[in-house]
Amino acid sequence: MTDLTQSPLNRSLHALPGLVLTALLSGLGFAVWIAAGRPAMLSPMIVALVAGIVIGNLGWAVPSLKPGTALAMRPVLRTGIVLLGFRLTLGDLGQLGIEGLAMVIAVVLTSFLVIRRLGRMLGVSDSLSELIAAGTSICGASAVLGMNAVTRARDAEVAYAIACVTIFGTVSMVLFPALMPVLALSDHAFGLWAGVSIHEVAQAVGAGWSVGDMAGETATITKLCRVLMLAPMILLAGLSRRDTVRSGSLPVPLFVLGFLAAIVVNTLAEIPKGVTAMLTMISTFLLAMALAGMGLETRLTALRAEGPRPLLLGAIGWVFISAAGAALVLMSA
Repeated sequence: MTDLTQSPLNRSLHALPGLVLTALLSGLGFAVWIAAGRPAMLSPMIVALVAGIVIGNLGWAVPSLKPGTALAMRPVLRTGIVLLGFRLTLGDLGQLGIEGLAMVIAVVLTSFLVIRRLGRMLGVSDSLSELIAAGTSICGASAVLGMNAVTRARDAEVAYAIACVTIFGTVSMVLFPALMPVLALSDHAFGLWAGVSIHEVAQAVGAGWSVGDMAGETATITKLCRVLMLAPMILLAGLSRRDTVRSGSLPVPLFVLGFLAAIVVNTLAEIPKGVTAMLTMISTFLLAMALAGMGLETRLTALRAEGPRPLLLGAIGWVFISAAGAALVLMSA
């Protein structure tokens, strides 16, 4: 006799409550973001994460939600990251130029390695250090989620890392325009600095466009080229694991290949801007679902147990990438 509890239909039905709730929280994130005037410092992903944490810590996240939240944190998340690739084209690299591309690669690699090293010195766990390093050096919450495919950190560590990059990226978005006259940066130079140093795409773009069109366009292109570093950094992180080397297997997550394929398709095919905008919106919605699921599984007691050291690591990483970006921009001016 067939065990119906293991049938695909039953598994889908068991997952439905959790998936519906994460989708509703994602929708709430969009509603709050739109009602607030679409501010760069308040993305739908962050609202969904916070809402999930609140519900989970009030004791409303019942066990029946777990199958759905598990799906949201894996296939839904990975689909969202694949769709991120449609934001980018290989032509973005050409617009940045060799010097700008070299700056992006240098800042990403140096920041990632420095933050990982500082994490060990501060006594922060390797997994949490790696997530903070990825979020700071590449593209905020999306990089944290992507890197966790090979890091496999605890939900509390993922939430902590996202909190760090959100806090300090928001500070950068507000602080950088105020520092522009102090550093005597041109609009183009400021756009480079914002794009190469600020954590989230929305934060970097927001800072650039708050200054002007030239700064906004440069910040957008530079930041999107940083996002391109997500796939190789995930692959390198996977290859660096000792258990991978011993087993002889290469951790190449399919979603990373999908992310790269989306970039190639977006480069070669003439996809209408409306379709690209829709795919980007779907990507954000799916990532917000994943963060909502993560929030539902996160307990504040676990966050408090991490202590202040990871926050200090995030702060030092923020100062480092901001200073390194400014130094390179000033040297190239």
